[in-house]
Amino acid sequence: MSYQVLARKWRPRNFATLVGQEHVVRALTHALSEKRLHHAYLFTGTRGVGKTTLARILAKSLNCETGVTPTPCGVCSACQEIDAGRFVDLLEVDAATNTKVDEMRQLLENAVYAPTRGRFKVYVIDEVHMLSNSAFNAMLKTLEEPPDHVKFILATTDPQKIPVTVLSRCLQFNLKQMPPQAISGHLARILEAEGVRHDAPAIQLIARSAAGSMRDALSLLDQAIAHGAGAVEESQVREMLGTVDLDYLLLVLEAMRDGDAAGLMRIADDMALRSLSFGAALQELGGLLTRLQIAQCAPSALADDEPERPRLLALAAELSPEFVQLAYQIVLHGRQEMPLAPDEYAGFAMTLLRLHAFRPETPREQIEAVAQATRRTPPPAPRPSLPPPSSPCEPLGENSAQAALAATPALPDNWHALVERLQLTGMARELAQHCELRELAEGSCLLRLGPAHRHLLMKPAQDKLQQALAELVGRPLALRIELAAIESATPAATAQRERQEKHERAIAAIEQDPFVRDVIETFDAALIESSIKPLI
Repeated sequence: MSYQVLARKWRPRNFATLVGQEHVVRALTHALSEKRLHHAYLFTGTRGVGKTTLARILAKSLNCETGVTPTPCGVCSACQEIDAGRFVDLLEVDAATNTKVDEMRQLLENAVYAPTRGRFKVYVIDEVHMLSNSAFNAMLKTLEEPPDHVKFILATTDPQKIPVTVLSRCLQFNLKQMPPQAISGHLARILEAEGVRHDAPAIQLIARSAAGSMRDALSLLDQAIAHGAGAVEESQVREMLGTVDLDYLLLVLEAMRDGDAAGLMRIADDMALRSLSFGAALQELGGLLTRLQIAQCAPSALADDEPERPRLLALAAELSPEFVQLAYQIVLHGRQEMPLAPDEYAGFAMTLLRLHAFRPETPREQIEAVAQATRRTPPPAPRPSLPPPSSPCEPLGENSAQAALAATPALPDNWHALVERLQLTGMARELAQHCELRELAEGSCLLRLGPAHRHLLMKPAQDKLQQALAELVGRPLALRIELAAIESATPAATAQRERQEKHERAIAAIEQDPFVRDVIETFDAALIESSIKPLI
């Protein structure tokens, strides 16, 4: 007996065995039960989601010898002949090879004749979007008002190419892509029925690789059984598909978490030795980061049988959700930039190093960074502790208090010099330069900003200014900024006045130049003051 591929052997024979299209099954079942039969149906969806299978089941429901029913018996001659593909009143047409108007006319000429065996004559036209415009026009009249014994079932992967005049004459059902869980469950049932040894990770890998197509999944399963000599195991399936072992990618995330750049390069080298696809690795890494984010935000949504669940939960507790989002974006951009890289290895390595460069700092790294900053810039001398009074009720002596205050690190005596020492940039610098210092106390700083510059009061700028002040004085500092009229010159106003004075001196110097004065008097010329720029 010849071998029959799994996709054909396990093709659903009724609505109950159809996987993943419950919304379509529900609608068709109700219509068949209530005998509300439309004359034309359109099934749309990507490859391998069950369009032709649904059409055959619907044809059996219409022609079963037990009557029009949502549960065809499967044993009568009509059901068996439809399953075998030899029912005379079921005409399956491939529109990709019958695109011409003459072929469509010849097909529809027989529609007026009564069915030979069945209750209805059913026309199943696959890939109907491939028909020419003339062929569509030829079938419009028959499609709109067919004889009572004719039913049309159209199937397509590209409904956008079907004329609106045809769409309006059909009941349209959009078949969804199969979720990986539904595919893996169906594959497990098939393997158990076939008596094939298998493990869950291998089936899940096939289900993900099928990209929502049950037919693709069954074809891959056939290949996996042959590749594994009658067994479906994860290592064999990964080798067959050329996919990356998730252990590599989990090691990538763990090395990135630990700040181990050398470890990241070792992983990339190991993958290169195995000739693994770096593009596929980034794709798998994006999927792994998605599951990692789910583990952080909705742990209950992570499947209990997820093989990587323990390591994902550990990483979820150690990485911030914000960084996982950033890492996901880095991986997506790495995939997009792969064709522009010198080679795939370079593109993959740079993506890993980008993840390393933007990783969150560990507590150890934060301590080391503080130590390095302390070595580069000597911290201000700590304020000496005040001597304890001789008794709990004895006040602190005036000389001791003055000595303690005198030991406080000296700060610039004006706000202008203080702003220069802060070394701010961007909006934080603009905010500081337009402020006036009102008070700098032990744990607080009060600034005043003119109402004309209220647009500079943005929280990020205030936070950066507060942080810079706290680092300068060497202690936590609360920053407050009030909106009121400025009483003294701000650093910005002072800088503007100095620029104006330099410009005026430059104009005066140009006007006093003998050559310039001769040109003005000779040619009755005028000096364009805005074009003059001071050199210093």
